[in-house]
Amino acid sequence: MTIEIKVPDLPESVADATIATWHKKPGDLVARDEVLVDIETDKVVLEVPAPEAGVLGDILQAEGATVLSRQLIAMLKPAPVAGEETKEKPVEAVADDGADGLSPSVRRLVAEHSIDVTKLTGTGKGGRISKEDVEAFIKGGNKPAAAPVAAAPVAAVAPLVGRTEKRVPMTRLRKRIAERLLEAKNTTAMLTTFNEINMAPIMKLRKQYGEIFEKKHGIKLGFMSFYVKAVVESLKRYPEVNAALDGDDIVYHNYFDVSIAVSTPRGLVTPVLRDCDNMSLADIEKAIKDLAGKGRDGKLTVDELTGGNFTITNGGVFGSLMSTPIINPPQSAILGMHKIQDRPMAVDGKVEILPMMYLALSYDHRIVDGRESVGFLVSIKELLEDPTRLLLDV
Repeated sequence: MTIEIKVPDLPESVADATIATWHKKPGDLVARDEVLVDIETDKVVLEVPAPEAGVLGDILQAEGATVLSRQLIAMLKPAPVAGEETKEKPVEAVADDGADGLSPSVRRLVAEHSIDVTKLTGTGKGGRISKEDVEAFIKGGNKPAAAPVAAAPVAAVAPLVGRTEKRVPMTRLRKRIAERLLEAKNTTAMLTTFNEINMAPIMKLRKQYGEIFEKKHGIKLGFMSFYVKAVVESLKRYPEVNAALDGDDIVYHNYFDVSIAVSTPRGLVTPVLRDCDNMSLADIEKAIKDLAGKGRDGKLTVDELTGGNFTITNGGVFGSLMSTPIINPPQSAILGMHKIQDRPMAVDGKVEILPMMYLALSYDHRIVDGRESVGFLVSIKELLEDPTRLLLDV
């Protein structure tokens, strides 16, 4: 009896999805629970496993096709049951398949560049192939495999004398990001205000207690936990920044769910840290590390990406000195953190070299007035320049 392979139930907020990558071809042997296909929505990547061991039959929806919830996309022929050896053979054949156990981001790279995974050497935990292994292979780290990949296109583009182009369709996530950024620009009265922070006190605190903190909590003490704590305390003082517009009503939130902008291979996502006012610095650091890891591996769920009252984006990790971040609708504001750079500053009539960082707060002027926006940014500045305030709540 043939088994139908269908699109999983899509989240309520997702109308349709796109077939991203087929990991098997018709006639290939598959093991039970082996991933057959990645289905991409504008929020997450869904993996569709094989319900039984067998042979993949017809693929009804090719890569790039738009599909709906519960739509039939392929057929699977169960493994024969004539004898014990026959039943186990398909599973054993698949066990040596290099594609098994790869993360969605690695699978996407492998599919895009038509790479034979059996020629890759994994450097990850347990010999697992990582994204870095694939990128090194593409850049020529593996000489034997590089020659056949480069041979075909060279002849085709030779007349162009090195002037080549590559056209790649936008992913659903990238399309959604573009739509929301344009929506934010067109539907909000967005304005940005700036300030700067002396990061010496925070850096001194991290240097003094960083090793003890890591031994006790099993995670490094970073800057983001301080940023989140300062934001939460400032949101309590300026509730307008923690509000959102709903038609002609302003909705004031009495909880503190903070979105953290994370760069992933598929694009920028903003997973949510919920109830940050009840979290310690260690809890925040662990949660951010967990969400960032899931983002890189394409494992974030819809629930983890939904909601959030305020967003923090840290362009400083990429070297950005100053920027004007775009609001994440329906939120009313977003805080941009930037690169920490030594600069000469006037302190008590003398010039000192201090580690300074620019802050940028973009806000919706329909909800937040200038007084609240500037006061919010000054509050964050005061809390970070004197971390004791976070403990004393002053």
